[in-house]
Amino acid sequence: MFHFAAADKPHIELKAEEIFSLGPVSITNSVIFGIIGFAITLAILFYVARQLREGSKKSFLTKLVQWSFEGFYGQAQEILGDKVLARKIFPLAITMFFTVLICYWLSVLPGVGSITYNNIPLFRSLPADLNFTFALAIITLVATQMYAIQQHGAFGSVKRYFKNPFKNPIGAFEGILEFIGEFSRTIALSFRLFGNAFAGEVLLILIGFLTSYAASVILPFFMLFELFIGFIQAYVFFVLTLIFTSLAVASHGDHDEHSPDHSLSDDANKEHEAAMQSA
Repeated sequence: MFHFAAADKPHIELKAEEIFSLGPVSITNSVIFGIIGFAITLAILFYVARQLREGSKKSFLTKLVQWSFEGFYGQAQEILGDKVLARKIFPLAITMFFTVLICYWLSVLPGVGSITYNNIPLFRSLPADLNFTFALAIITLVATQMYAIQQHGAFGSVKRYFKNPFKNPIGAFEGILEFIGEFSRTIALSFRLFGNAFAGEVLLILIGFLTSYAASVILPFFMLFELFIGFIQAYVFFVLTLIFTSLAVASHGDHDEHSPDHSLSDDANKEHEAAMQSA
């Protein structure tokens, strides 16, 4: 089975390749595999939700997903330091986690990269498509800005970036850096996931090609390693989404004694440092 995963000739392409088109819409190999990944993700979550709603005996899968939800939700509360905000942003963050995780893990299956159509790989990992990772990063950016506007108001949110340079030159400079940082974080978030997914896909293709018939012995170890990397990348994306939201809703600069302090707690700062180090 693992020899089947070893392509006769490695085909490596940085961008996703078109399989067919529907009018002006290009259907690439990553889109095809992404649809399969989305379908599996929805099927698992609907299955778990139905079992929990009916109160029937829980399967191992249901227990695992429920344990993941409870553990990640507790971590979201610690990072954000606000249970209300955690309840709002958690559905988006956990959905991204499961989507990235399952789509990443699917790319480890034997045959991905070796099954071709018109000499083009029929399947490609969705996280190895920069369009997908950039779209996730933009969704994260938009969501954090929405919560920032809810927290500070539209005018207050703008004041986080643009301050009077004559009254507060240091604050004005920090605001510009923060404004640039919003875009740099978005780019870094997308390229981090894309780079790891693409490198992992290339690694499996090359190992399968170089080891040939010995792939049945060697390739499983690299597949297990990529499964671990897939979990780490999905987890990092989840944590960074929460951290970016926490930074967006945090109050900066002067505020009076009656204003609520929404700055990051010590625990949140520790989580931030740990996540950035692991990333």
